Amino acid sequence: MGVGSLVLGIISIVIGLFGGGLGWLGAILGIIGIILGSQGKKIPEQKGLASAGFVCSIIGTVLCLLMYIACIACVGGLAALS
Repeated sequence: MGVGSLVLGIISIVIGLFGGGLGWLGAILGIIGIILGSQGKKIPEQKGLASAGFVCSIIGTVLCLLMYIACIACVGGLAALS
């Protein structure tokens, strides 16, 4: 679970940085990574990976949501100008 959380967290960060309109997908992956990370912390052998995945997933989720909201605001602003 720790490795899965870390992978999903990294993917959500990448989508947040470069995805633009795919922010909703990165947010979903980040939320799944948060869940896997919190469950993986209970396993002593995976505690380090799970903690890293948990943090990456939180950062990725917040980044994706912020970028998605920014994209929506830009499109709304452009629509208001025309």
